[in-house]
Amino acid sequence: MSGVQLRLACHALMQAQGHEEPTGRAKITPAFNLPCKYVIHTVGPIVEGPLTAEHERLLAACYRSCLELAEQNNCQSIAFCCISTGVFMFPNQRAAEIAVDTVRKYYVETGSRIRAVFNVFKDLDLEIYRRLLMSIE
Repeated sequence: MSGVQLRLACHALMQAQGHEEPTGRAKITPAFNLPCKYVIHTVGPIVEGPLTAEHERLLAACYRSCLELAEQNNCQSIAFCCISTGVFMFPNQRAAEIAVDTVRKYYVETGSRIRAVFNVFKDLDLEIYRRLLMSIE
């Protein structure tokens, strides 16, 4: 929906930095035809084999990097997809726990008032996030 401009902007970012984006870091581009100002891109960990503490650390870094970049660009809100689940094979329950915990810690540590939205595709993820978010209210 953003148009080819987003793909071209991502390509330009990659060419300018001269290497692939490291896992856990984030970049920002204009949103072009999307109904928002920016798209924040992050590379989540790929889980091949057992889930490790390093996978978990990298996933938390994804969320933290995105929040920091959103704040630096004066964003009022940020919508997160279920980073690294699906084809990246991060277990849905643990990924959601890390997402919610990382955002909560970010609020406590920074006093941020950015609104974080967890956007899900699967009913399974909806139920997981519903349970997690209700337990902290």
